[in-house]
Amino acid sequence: MLDETPALSRGTIDPAGHRRGDDAWLEKAWADPEARVLVLESGDPASEGRYALLARRSRTLVAADAGEPRLVFASPAQAPEGERFLLGVDDDGRAYFAVLAPGEGGFPDIRGTEPASLRDMGAVLGDRDSGLFTRAVALAHWNATHRFCPACGASARSAGAGHLRVCTREGTEQYPRTDPAVIMLVHRESAGAEECLLAHNPRWPDNRYSVLAGFVEPGESLEQAVAREVAEEVGVSIADPVYQASQPWPFPRSLMLGYTARATGSTRRTDDEEISDFRWFTRPALREAVESREVLLPGTVSIARKLIEHWYGDRLPGEW
Repeated sequence: MLDETPALSRGTIDPAGHRRGDDAWLEKAWADPEARVLVLESGDPASEGRYALLARRSRTLVAADAGEPRLVFASPAQAPEGERFLLGVDDDGRAYFAVLAPGEGGFPDIRGTEPASLRDMGAVLGDRDSGLFTRAVALAHWNATHRFCPACGASARSAGAGHLRVCTREGTEQYPRTDPAVIMLVHRESAGAEECLLAHNPRWPDNRYSVLAGFVEPGESLEQAVAREVAEEVGVSIADPVYQASQPWPFPRSLMLGYTARATGSTRRTDDEEISDFRWFTRPALREAVESREVLLPGTVSIARKLIEHWYGDRLPGEW
């Protein structure tokens, strides 16, 4: 049976939101040698570009036992100094934290491990580890990029176990930002056969194709965003947008809301820069294209891949 749960939507750990303001409990949990700490890589902001730092903050140590990748946790005593985020508590009462290591590297020396990114590992880790890694990366990105109050420019200190930042001048509170984005597979019936639309972004290698996506605009419903983005990017009008699933995408702070939508005709295309080519595929044609590598599909970590395979009805080979 095809598992249609998006790879980064499988977390099983209680996020323990009621513990984030309990300083005594947090200190006790951190002092417990049974606590587990996920160390995220960092870098020097003065020497690293924005996207390089983004990639580094998405890496942690991973090991593979019998071919099954798993996160490698440190004890609080092994963890480096750095901003600390509470990730949650498991059914046994064990607390999980993340630490964004300061400066270069910062990983503890643990044999049999290697750094790996959430993009690379999110789809192959187990449910618990995928959820913890996703939350850790999202919190690390937000805290690293929101160190100043957006209203007055004063520094903002971390609070709420990494889920809150407080202006040091005015005391105003800032919470983690999530940008909603719709991502949709458009389909139609043509000459008695079902087809789906896949598109190519000019910044990608020539054979990369995916579904359409875009951010939700102010004052816009999700369904309106689906229709607008499809019309703007490929000049296709749609009807019957149907919600399928959602997935956090912490690169750096999106929430992807997945839809399918039925094409009903053509309309005015107003954006000819985002998409340079789009193609309609029947199911047999799509299979043939991916098997020959004429088309490379999105990675299995992405909800885009889930939407394509949901329409196709089975797994497909190959990925970016």
